[in-house]
Amino acid sequence: MSKPIKKVVLAYSGGLDTSIILKWLKQEYNCEVVTFTADIGQGEELEPARAKAELMGVKQIFIDDLREEFVRDYVFPMFRANALYEGVYLLGTSIARPLIAKRQIEIARETGADAVCHGATGKGNDQVRFELSYYALQPDIHVIAPWREWKLNSRTQMIEYAQANQIPVAKDKMGEAPYSMDANLLHISYEGKALEDPWVEPDTSMFRLTVNPEAAPDTPEYIEVEFEKGDAVAVNGQKLSPANLLAELNRIGGRHGVGRLDLVENRYVGMKSRGVYETPGGTILHTAHRGIESITLDRGAMHLKEELMPRYAELVYFGYWFSPEREMLQSLIDKSQENVSGIVRLKLYKGSVSVVGRKSPTSLYSMAHVTFEADSVYNQRDAEGFIKLNALRLRLRHQGAK
Repeated sequence: MSKPIKKVVLAYSGGLDTSIILKWLKQEYNCEVVTFTADIGQGEELEPARAKAELMGVKQIFIDDLREEFVRDYVFPMFRANALYEGVYLLGTSIARPLIAKRQIEIARETGADAVCHGATGKGNDQVRFELSYYALQPDIHVIAPWREWKLNSRTQMIEYAQANQIPVAKDKMGEAPYSMDANLLHISYEGKALEDPWVEPDTSMFRLTVNPEAAPDTPEYIEVEFEKGDAVAVNGQKLSPANLLAELNRIGGRHGVGRLDLVENRYVGMKSRGVYETPGGTILHTAHRGIESITLDRGAMHLKEELMPRYAELVYFGYWFSPEREMLQSLIDKSQENVSGIVRLKLYKGSVSVVGRKSPTSLYSMAHVTFEADSVYNQRDAEGFIKLNALRLRLRHQGAK
């Protein structure tokens, strides 16, 4: 029989689900609950979470601003890899989970807690991401996942439980929400309910970060993003911290309707799910980074990165941020970024973002070599031998077939 839980650190948003979990933990485990609320740029006032936790008798409350750490140590390393899950998804939810889990484990150590708890359901990816991170950082930690234990399997039951236990229920929670939403500085995701039918187009009123592309300005906007060793450091000549830079790109991209994605993806647990995403700043950043790499990365290095990218993206999506294989890939990727510095000019127009200029002090692009005019650096006759040597095996194959 396992030892009784004395203290648990709960990842706490202050919303209905985690407030119910807070009460349930006290009733089910008879333990002290420590709440942890992470500010990763979700755009909500977090002090109400503190007030709600205090109202429910919590004595140790942590509300931490993790925005700079989130972008600097998680988003930027991932963007150096140009990571896209299944070719399109910029991993906005996936990349936030290891940071939240890391801070939970730190708080557990600081407070002497012997367990951690998350509010992810038993159907999704987040339970895996949280728990793989917990165990990677503290192998003997006890993990509590209420959605896999309790009998509250409907929204009606949860509201009834909340009312019976004097847990405040916001008026807009009394009915069925049209979708669930998860936000941070990189993106907003929308899932469930009205979005579960993949044939039905999302309601345009749902989006919060971006205007409808059709309603975006009729005049294109040009911006410049500067990179140093693979990381963006300035927008339009203004140096910005990682979090402030991403926030600025979100504002710019949002007013042009950049970064919307409607995706049916393959969850790690095996089922397909439909998600709708807004990632305006991340879409600009991804496009800009590929633009600066196009003139600063050697062909062999670039092609190797492209081969490894799907594997890297899958590791992030599945929750293996703290795995040795992700760290190994990160070392290779970071090595490739040593000369990825310079400025990219981009054009934003009605939902699109495209590279229209790039320059770098470490550029490998040689106008002297690629010009169609006369040059003194390239002997076109050399190409004949190059082609014949590469064609040798093809010619021999044909001769051997006779």
